[in-house]
Amino acid sequence: MFGFVFHHYKWAIVVVLACVLISSLTSLVSSLFIKTLIDDYIVPLTKMDNPEYASLARTLFILAFILFFGTICSFTYNRLMIHISQGTMLRLRQQLFKKMQRLPISYFDQHSHGDIMSVYTNDIDSLRQMISTAMAQVFSSVITIVATFTSMIVLSIPLTLVSIVMAMVMVITTTKLSKRSRRFFRVQQQSLARVNGYIEEMMTGQKIVKVFCHEQQAIQDFETINEQLRSSAYNANRIANIVMPVNGGLGNFGFVLIATIGAAIALSDFSLLTSHLTLGTIVAFLQLNKSFIQPISHISQQINSVLNATVGAERIFDLQDAEAEVDEGTHLLTNPQGDVDFKEVDFCYTPEKQVLFDIDINTNPGQKIAFVGGTGAGKTTIINLINRFYEIQGGHILYDGIPITDIQKESLRKGMSIVLQETHLFTGTVIDNIRYGKLDATDEECVKAAQMVGADDFIRRLSDGYLTMLKGDGGNLSQGERQLLAIARAAVANPPVLILDEATSSIDTHTEQLVQRGMDKIMQGRTTFVIAHRLSTVRHADQIIVLDQGHIIEKGTHEELLALKGKYYQLYTGNQI
Repeated sequence: MFGFVFHHYKWAIVVVLACVLISSLTSLVSSLFIKTLIDDYIVPLTKMDNPEYASLARTLFILAFILFFGTICSFTYNRLMIHISQGTMLRLRQQLFKKMQRLPISYFDQHSHGDIMSVYTNDIDSLRQMISTAMAQVFSSVITIVATFTSMIVLSIPLTLVSIVMAMVMVITTTKLSKRSRRFFRVQQQSLARVNGYIEEMMTGQKIVKVFCHEQQAIQDFETINEQLRSSAYNANRIANIVMPVNGGLGNFGFVLIATIGAAIALSDFSLLTSHLTLGTIVAFLQLNKSFIQPISHISQQINSVLNATVGAERIFDLQDAEAEVDEGTHLLTNPQGDVDFKEVDFCYTPEKQVLFDIDINTNPGQKIAFVGGTGAGKTTIINLINRFYEIQGGHILYDGIPITDIQKESLRKGMSIVLQETHLFTGTVIDNIRYGKLDATDEECVKAAQMVGADDFIRRLSDGYLTMLKGDGGNLSQGERQLLAIARAAVANPPVLILDEATSSIDTHTEQLVQRGMDKIMQGRTTFVIAHRLSTVRHADQIIVLDQGHIIEKGTHEELLALKGKYYQLYTGNQI
């Protein structure tokens, strides 16, 4: 993390270090000045009949100027740290978002959306708190410890040894408590991610919760995971929060111990020891001891944010280091025809369970290919393989005779449009959502696409027509209207290959008839892959592929498959053979 910050803010960090150095040294000067003030000014002045304060005033003025300059430096590096921390968060979020766009679909299958969102919010913010406060504190502490330790040795070696012993006790105490607390902070961040994920699930599934009267069970489940968060946060902060008072008590004990030992040495008869311990020396040393112990107390004060940020950084860089989607393709589709063939394709999501077996499909450009079969037969999986959402384990998928692994993914995916079973609309206007299929599409092209699929009528009835703002995934539209916009989005892209995954599943019968006429226009001259549970929508397909548990068991036209009186006949007629 420090390497990441230094890479992007090298000169700002240099200025911060310089300001911290000056600020720390001015504090050291003020501590050492106490010895001079007592031994060279106060004690002599008390012995004068007519004290002269002019030299003392000049010295105090110089000290005031030095301390003022140190304050300016302190102000400067604190402002710079705000700039560095906010800039670092900006870059981290940008890099995380860019990385997220390069991650394979399988990553999002294996990680909940709430957990990923927690990285962007909670983990990033915990890191910001540490960078803005703890980083400067580390720099300042190191400089203060080195400079103060040197001055303490010069003043008194015996008292320095006492300070070292007390500092070691504080360090050991802080380290032991931090190790115990770190484990709980990691659990706390994980529990927080689970809470966020659960809340997201409940918000998106609120209708289902209410329909099935699941409110009480949802509350109980939330109370369970919320209690886990409370428990882990309590344990983490309970341990971390005792570090400061424990170190404060040890520091006070050390102060009293040094004062006692210093006084004993100063009052002793051993000239070897008393020659360096004047009243000013003891007072100055006590002040230096505070400065020496203070960094440890500062660290203990920041222990919560440091541990939180450390765990947050682990989660952030885990996402950063996640294996990106591999694209070894080099070929660009300059004039795609839409000829897609499967040659003995095998696929499995996990090595333990194979999903597709020896899939062979031969198509011609412009054909309509329909996939039918029961739930879990492998229909959607085949669709996901065409655009390389997942990589096959055996065989080949060819696009215009070229293995899709040899085609750049961006070029491959631009050669096809897909309408998924689950529609998703983005925040923006209706026309912006249609244009998502082709970012350089004109307004006229978007309107024409909407007219083609039968969406134009309902769009014009909206409050602002095509300029109506959509929010919350198009929550102000019906499911069928949202699906029509998704189909219009695919139509405006005008690709040679069209993929429809249950594209009309959420549309009523009347609307489906309107859409079907538009779909027929879209499919003209395009290779179309259709998945539909309503077999009436695939009657006119050029080729119907019947799947069962990952195997192709039948293929042919509607009439040919009915004549076979096999699985398709059974699905279409509902009659058992």
